[in-house]
Amino acid sequence: MLAGGALTSPAHAAAPPKPSIVAKGGYVMNNATGKSLFTKSADTRRSTGSTTKIMTARVVLGQRNLNLNTKVKVDKAYSDYIVRNNYASSARLIVGDKVTVRQLLYGLMLPSGCDAAYALADKFGKGSTRAKRVKNFIGQMNSTAKTLGMRNTHFDSFDGIGHGANYSTPRDLTKLASNAMKYSTFRTVVKTKSTKQKVTTKSGGYRNMSWTNTNNLLGSYRGAIGVKTGSGPEAKYCLVFAATRNGKTVIGTVLTSSSLANRTKDAKKLMDYGFKVA
Repeated sequence: MLAGGALTSPAHAAAPPKPSIVAKGGYVMNNATGKSLFTKSADTRRSTGSTTKIMTARVVLGQRNLNLNTKVKVDKAYSDYIVRNNYASSARLIVGDKVTVRQLLYGLMLPSGCDAAYALADKFGKGSTRAKRVKNFIGQMNSTAKTLGMRNTHFDSFDGIGHGANYSTPRDLTKLASNAMKYSTFRTVVKTKSTKQKVTTKSGGYRNMSWTNTNNLLGSYRGAIGVKTGSGPEAKYCLVFAATRNGKTVIGTVLTSSSLANRTKDAKKLMDYGFKVA
């Protein structure tokens, strides 16, 4: 028995060193098995910035009898909201245009459009006024979080521009992203580097909207398949990421990194490590 034990020990000794990341919180798991591969303050609640929009998309995709081709009219309230929030990240939706739910998901996840998030919350929330619909939609975000077992998560906004009670953890956000990736539409959207979408104008004509993904792992990290960036005064720089190599998918999150460059570096380190130990 002892000899057998001795023989197995070199394998343990050769385990790759755990990477060191700048981000205050980090988590990586094997997407197929849910096995944790790396944790750093993985259950500490932090501000999430626009990674919140993963839940916005997940709530939309979870709607019963969802028709992705349903058209939504762009309301002035959506563009006013962008201006009111110091010109928050935007899909540059034009008032009066009609855009499909599918297009709104691209506008939400690629340029991180807070206007697209508002449009989706207004469309899929229930209530007689816009304020009631938005409140109901955020309620759906929180009940979905509960269903998914995201124990350290709470949303108070549809886009991550929080009001003091918008938080999650690296583990919870990874759990959410893993679940969202079960939807083929979500997978298609989040791996898209850029897109040109034809939308209907107020006068019945057409215009092209061009959106580029803020996730620079796409195209720079072999096998990258998503997921979503985030930033904010409190959130600093966040990233929920996923990649597939040799049939293995690793998925994870870094929260509160110090810069765009470090956020990317952190994610690459964690994925490199994840593939070694998955």
